Amino acid sequence: MQGFDELVAIAARLRGESGCPWDRAQSPETMRPYVLEEAHEVLAAIDRGDRPELMKELGDLLFQVVMLARMAEEEGAFAIDAVLDGINRKMVVRHPHVFDPSHVATGDEGDVAAWEARKAKERRVSPSHERSALDGVPEALPALLRAHRISEKAGAVGFDWPDVAGVREKLTEEVAELDEAIASGDAAAIGEELGDVLFTLVNLGRHLPVSAEDALRTAAARFEARFRTVETELLAEGRSIHDTPPDELEARWRAAKRR
Repeated sequence: MQGFDELVAIAARLRGESGCPWDRAQSPETMRPYVLEEAHEVLAAIDRGDRPELMKELGDLLFQVVMLARMAEEEGAFAIDAVLDGINRKMVVRHPHVFDPSHVATGDEGDVAAWEARKAKERRVSPSHERSALDGVPEALPALLRAHRISEKAGAVGFDWPDVAGVREKLTEEVAELDEAIASGDAAAIGEELGDVLFTLVNLGRHLPVSAEDALRTAAARFEARFRTVETELLAEGRSIHDTPPDELEARWRAAKRR
């Protein structure tokens, strides 16, 4: 692909002796916040349904990948070709029902359990890598997403509720325990029980199935839009939200919610 090869060459030139001082000074560690920022900008473009912006942000994220691979190549660790070869092989191996004509399908080959089973098989072949069924979930993931992935992996080996009803019953139990902790005034216990409630809600979403991360992001966006509507209306009347009585704010909030 000519465009990709050009991007690789650009990264090499930026990092070269006559390249950009700022780019030359970077390391994988200093690139971390930029990778995170670009990944979040990709998510924001997806959430807005803005395809031109998504194209732009995917390019920015791809540049981070190419730059990191270039730094690794300079260290003698690996080059971008190894990155591509690795992901190509991984996707082919993890989709035998698509790429292997001799593969005999067993159940739903496209579900999470089948995917995790194929990953577990890879770990058995490479014992120096992950050893736990829960390995492979980055600690830096947002908490709700990490909880979802950990629960998903546990569920893939059979440690899970059989249905939504079981999770809903567990949620009632956890909320009751949170109420007890609140009544006790024990801050540590409250934090622990609130965490259990959130973790159970993530699992409830997983069984519905609804991503708790996506649901919360959407709810936050709705709240922000309605709050800004109330602010805008008050400003149009020459008033400030800071000086508006709580009961009026509540009435305006309900009106914004009905729209």
